[in-house]
Amino acid sequence: MLFNSTEFFIFFPAVVTLYFLTPPNRRWLILLLASYYFYASWRPAYTLILLGSTLIDYFCGRAMGRYSDEEKHKRKPYLYLSLFSNLSILGLFKYYNFFNDSARDVASALNMDYAVPAFELLLPMGISFYTFQTMSYSIDVYHGRIKPERHLGVFALFVTFFPQLVAGPIERAGNLLEQLKTHHEFSYDRIVGGLRRMGWGFFKKIMIADNLALMVNQVYNNPTDYEGITLIISTVFFAFQIYCDFSGYSDIAIGAAQVMGFRLMENFRRPYYSKSISEFWSRWHISLSSWFRDYLYIPLGGNRVVKWRWYYNLFITFLVSGLWHGANWTFVVWGALHGFYLVFAIVTASQRDAMARSLGLTSRPLLYKWVQVLSVFALVLFSWVFFRANSIGEAIYILQSSVAGIGNIRQLLAGIDLQHILFMDQGFKVFAVSVISIMIMETVHLIQRHGSVSQLISQKPAVVRWGLYYAAIVAVLLFGQFGHQEFIYFQF
Repeated sequence: MLFNSTEFFIFFPAVVTLYFLTPPNRRWLILLLASYYFYASWRPAYTLILLGSTLIDYFCGRAMGRYSDEEKHKRKPYLYLSLFSNLSILGLFKYYNFFNDSARDVASALNMDYAVPAFELLLPMGISFYTFQTMSYSIDVYHGRIKPERHLGVFALFVTFFPQLVAGPIERAGNLLEQLKTHHEFSYDRIVGGLRRMGWGFFKKIMIADNLALMVNQVYNNPTDYEGITLIISTVFFAFQIYCDFSGYSDIAIGAAQVMGFRLMENFRRPYYSKSISEFWSRWHISLSSWFRDYLYIPLGGNRVVKWRWYYNLFITFLVSGLWHGANWTFVVWGALHGFYLVFAIVTASQRDAMARSLGLTSRPLLYKWVQVLSVFALVLFSWVFFRANSIGEAIYILQSSVAGIGNIRQLLAGIDLQHILFMDQGFKVFAVSVISIMIMETVHLIQRHGSVSQLISQKPAVVRWGLYYAAIVAVLLFGQFGHQEFIYFQF
């Protein structure tokens, strides 16, 4: 079930109503049934995978809980069983064909026979998210950070909680499990706040991401038909598309959970205002970046090792992060680029500081800040080309043509091939709506730096508040895209 579907607009109010009408000690059952229905509405058979992963991790957690910290070594077989089960499921459905096809290509290049068959398997929605969530539970139980959950139903709800089931945030058991056992009172203010958060997420998705997708998909699915300014603008648009699509999903998930009394972790904090790549990753997809930090980077040694090993740990972490995002070499390159960015930033820190001082930037902090922000945004844009392109060859073409377009000022100003986008069906309308919506979003972002937009709105008279709400609804109905496009991160 998609958040941006008619079914969800019926499903969610019904679930919330039943939730608050049900006695507190049975609410977990309402949410569990609703979560399985939410997932089963996509493909019922794949709920068996979800159930299997849940049962394995539940019983492994209970088994590890039988041993004290002094007997920690006896927990290892159950930890390994949990990790092996989850990674095997993920590997079979997401990566088997990728590695199999890569091996076939190598064999073909070496004129060798290769007879290993491919499997035609549909990738289960959200598999990368819920497997990581359950693995973190097993690892935390192993290390004694949390106690194993004894209630199978509550644990199953932790795994399947529908607001964040298929695209996060990836929650930790230490945050969500106790909330699932807590009685949440009906609160008008909390519900209104949650609905506002959901509305903001729908605005990002329907008004910005899905409008931008019409232009971005047209260009990136046929990149050799375009050049210069069109490729540059399409890449910038994709940066906003993926941000609004994914942060929009997180806003809807966080808001939906808030309506029922649950607090999910923040997943985005205005990442395109970052002054460094490391800051970018502390603001972008926070639940995943913190997962890799805690369960891969730190176990590898983090920065508490010799320098070359520190650089290796950073690079490997982002290489794996790239592969997590998709079974394609374009994602591996994307992850490798961010790993390289971080290592390069550490190695050249003193030289870059010296350059900033020699240019007089350090004495002009506001200018220096925006130089840093724009530099980071340019690096992120460069990497987004590989993330969005259908192949490495197409990504290289897009980058080459973009650089050539920048060099050819006359063509850049003329923007001749941009007309292919602007004069497609409703092209100018889509372009205008996207730009205006982005400007509205960035205005909200600037306000959020100094306070809460929700609090600012709540302080206004009722006529002003409801006027804003109705204006937003009318604008979305008139200019939003209602093709029920899936969220980008569903493919991961």
